[in-house]
Amino acid sequence: MISTTSVTLAYGKRVLFKDVTLKFTPGNCYGLIGANGAGKSTFLKILSGEIQPDKGEISIGTRERIAVLRQDQFAFDEHTVYDTVYMGHERLYRVMAERERIYSKGECSEEDGIRSAELEAEFGEMNGYEAESEAAVLLNGLGIPEELRSKKMKELEAGEKVRVLLAQALFGNPDVLLLDEPTNHLDLKSIAWLEEFLFRFPNTVIVVSHDRHFLNQVCTHIADIDFNRIQVYVGNYDFWYQASQLNLKQKQDENRKLTDKANELKEFIQRFSSNASKAKQATSRKKLLEKLTLEDMPVSSRKYPYVVFKPERPCGDVILEIKGLSKAIDGEQVLNDLTLTVNKGDKIAFVSDGGLAKTTLFRILAGELEPDSGSFRWGVTITPACFPRDHGDYFTSDLNLIEWLGQFSPPTEGESFARGFLGRMLFSGEEALKKTSVLSGGERVRCMLSRLMLSGANALILVEPTNHLDLESITALHTGLISFPVVVLFASHDHEFVSTVANRIVELTPAGIIDRVMGFDEYLEDGEVARMRDELYQGQHGPSL
Repeated sequence: MISTTSVTLAYGKRVLFKDVTLKFTPGNCYGLIGANGAGKSTFLKILSGEIQPDKGEISIGTRERIAVLRQDQFAFDEHTVYDTVYMGHERLYRVMAERERIYSKGECSEEDGIRSAELEAEFGEMNGYEAESEAAVLLNGLGIPEELRSKKMKELEAGEKVRVLLAQALFGNPDVLLLDEPTNHLDLKSIAWLEEFLFRFPNTVIVVSHDRHFLNQVCTHIADIDFNRIQVYVGNYDFWYQASQLNLKQKQDENRKLTDKANELKEFIQRFSSNASKAKQATSRKKLLEKLTLEDMPVSSRKYPYVVFKPERPCGDVILEIKGLSKAIDGEQVLNDLTLTVNKGDKIAFVSDGGLAKTTLFRILAGELEPDSGSFRWGVTITPACFPRDHGDYFTSDLNLIEWLGQFSPPTEGESFARGFLGRMLFSGEEALKKTSVLSGGERVRCMLSRLMLSGANALILVEPTNHLDLESITALHTGLISFPVVVLFASHDHEFVSTVANRIVELTPAGIIDRVMGFDEYLEDGEVARMRDELYQGQHGPSL
């Protein structure tokens, strides 16, 4: 168990938390949610002891151990994968290292013998004899193959390192588990494994995630950061959303009734205060008016950007035709004889085992990459626009946001148009003068969405558009794409996003494609699709988002 008492933290005049008193109990998984900048990651750091609050205290049970999903991918570069996982349980790892030093000696002294006996007892008490098998189960579930497990961390790709660090946090049955965006870089199979692991986990979990489907699957409670406080709701994300909206509506209704009552009393007082026969009633109503108190409605930190895509023209009969498209990257056949026709109204989610096939296809369709063979043709009425996975090149200049957006705005529009547009995308006032070189990941994504909206395109290509966005921005983008009347081709790791936007699924496999006009959840449960996948993958992994 872990609890907070009167925790307060402020940076200058900006208060993140004020007098937060909470108790997180074993057997529960708490989803920590809030707008970008609300302090979710900061609160996890306070709980872990990495940051000290201005006042208040953190309490954990006696001899209880906290495990944290570390964000520094390079901290363990000189250690093997297995050792990195073991280091999640620091006390066990120290015992393992000392035990190894003693046993590696040629001859052991009597003192060494006594110490080794003590270490063996401690080692057994911490289930050290099961450490290797437990680490193997975790790594296997998170998609780290056996051939990588004895390598040093510096030999792994960035996505593989993140998975190892997640295994490190899960290792050794910690009493309190703090996870910040644990589904990043995980494929569908690994996310499902993690959901099952956390569902069975007997201790306390506190998790930050922008993946609504994941929060719905694993959370027993939602801890909502807003109005400088944290309020805990019982239930998953969907229950929180319904409860919070109902709570807000009730407060608004109560305030409206009180306002109507106050106006009624004021009107009576104005009409009859000078009337002798009504003076007593007017005085009585004055006293009633003084007792009426409107409940304060503080401004929420949640803000939704205005995401609406308006095509400048409708689509003709021909949207996109792909014939025999093939491409190899560094000797690996990524696309193999791909043939596909995109139709009016298609919102296609592309899935595959790994992201290279999807990224390569989108780069070819955007004109950034040439295929080795085959061809594709956009219809004459089609204006495509792309949201690339890597958009760092768009932010290398020292322009401010008004100047940056001006590059993509209609030539007849000036600064006032740019300011208005940026304001709707949550860059208001002085924020519009920010230099693009200092933008956060989420701010860059909102800028790229602004560029996409200004394009007037009638066919959108989006590669991982929800990365770095908070739940409010994801909701706005989700709504914008659902209402978009023409064509969307996209890839995303957000299960909820895919399942609610896509009306067609195309899975890219090493031996061909699976193409079905249906929703994503239906696709995953379809028996015929599963049989086809087994044949096409020939024993390889299943699909990832």
